[in-house]
Amino acid sequence: MSTLPFELDPNVSFEIQGMTAVICLARPEKLNAITPSMSVTISNLAKFCSESPEIRVVVLTALGPKAFCCGSDIKELDTYESPWAHRMKHDHCDAIAEITKPTICAINGYAMGGGLELALCCDIRAATKNALFGAPEIKLGWVGGGGMAVYLNKTIGASKASRMLFTGDPVDSATGLAWGIVDELFDTRDEMLASVIKLAETIGSRPPIAAQTAKLNMRAAVNMPLDQAVKYERDLRTICFYTQDAAEGKLAFKEKRTPMFKGQ
Repeated sequence: MSTLPFELDPNVSFEIQGMTAVICLARPEKLNAITPSMSVTISNLAKFCSESPEIRVVVLTALGPKAFCCGSDIKELDTYESPWAHRMKHDHCDAIAEITKPTICAINGYAMGGGLELALCCDIRAATKNALFGAPEIKLGWVGGGGMAVYLNKTIGASKASRMLFTGDPVDSATGLAWGIVDELFDTRDEMLASVIKLAETIGSRPPIAAQTAKLNMRAAVNMPLDQAVKYERDLRTICFYTQDAAEGKLAFKEKRTPMFKGQ
């Protein structure tokens, strides 16, 4: 593994398995509530994963059977010197959303508040059957600040998102699956992680330029007007088509062999 150019918060672990990076929240005794120090580490890891040529896919998960993440540590919110300092704090949700490689979130248990925001920032999401998804901030007198309304609206639609935001009440894993918050459920965390790592390996075996371009393509499809998104897709296809990987893919197809993609 490449040497990390920064210190890891002890409540966040990181490892590289082949071409897959695994970022793991490791504070299960506090439901993996995120401290400011953890937020900085997550942001640094996200940037590292984007820049590392050996990493092709990023998996985000957490330790413990009860919770993936219950959001920010509320006790830490009083440590900011001013409202402006709070506004300008490190935003780990933005950092995860900005990772240039495909991302998969493996959600074990509760994904509440900022934890749900963190999961929604990933491209693909799986969960255990004991998962709960919620935006409970309104019960405490505020709203989410990591993109909760935006991501929920784009993921499950305005009506369902409004129900979650206005009540603060959670939905169970079966509802989350039906609404599209996640696309697969598992009985245990171990079963989920094994499946997610296998999926990551499959994605990692694809040409990395094409995989990253496909991520850009999906973001455009969600956020751009139709005509612009189609034109953008054609531009992306042109870029990919003239890479060395594309040439290798065509040659391997003709020679009936497994292609060797190098990200060039």
